[in-house]
Amino acid sequence: MNTITPEHNGSGLRIGIVQARFTNPIGAQLVKACTERLVKLGVKDSDITLATVPGALEVPLVLQSMARSGKFDALVAIGVVIRGETYHFELVSNEAAAGVSRVSLDHQIPIANAILTTENDAQALARMYNKGSEAAVVAVEMANLLKAQY
Repeated sequence: MNTITPEHNGSGLRIGIVQARFTNPIGAQLVKACTERLVKLGVKDSDITLATVPGALEVPLVLQSMARSGKFDALVAIGVVIRGETYHFELVSNEAAAGVSRVSLDHQIPIANAILTTENDAQALARMYNKGSEAAVVAVEMANLLKAQY
């Protein structure tokens, strides 16, 4: 059996990040955790591009534009959707996630989805560092996997 082992060396990879600014303090910390981890994995700071959009529903459109550009090996979606008292939470969460997946499959580019969907601010605060950091690892690993000769 030929087994492809996970590769977390980000040297030479170009990563695009799209951050939803709604709930920006938490999103900014997600970006910080993600970019710090990308650099630790070997991605040059100059090979990381950050674009911001108003909210989670706008993230897929910019991911699509980045994917079409051919300039990136992987992308990261960052944002926070916190449950409120209306159905809006489900709509935004579901549509943002579906859009991210659709862009990834349509353009055959890995996208680490770090759009947090939580019940409250406390849950988002508790998850922001780990989720941002994990997204960096996912982006690098998946970019390397798709580049592998198998």
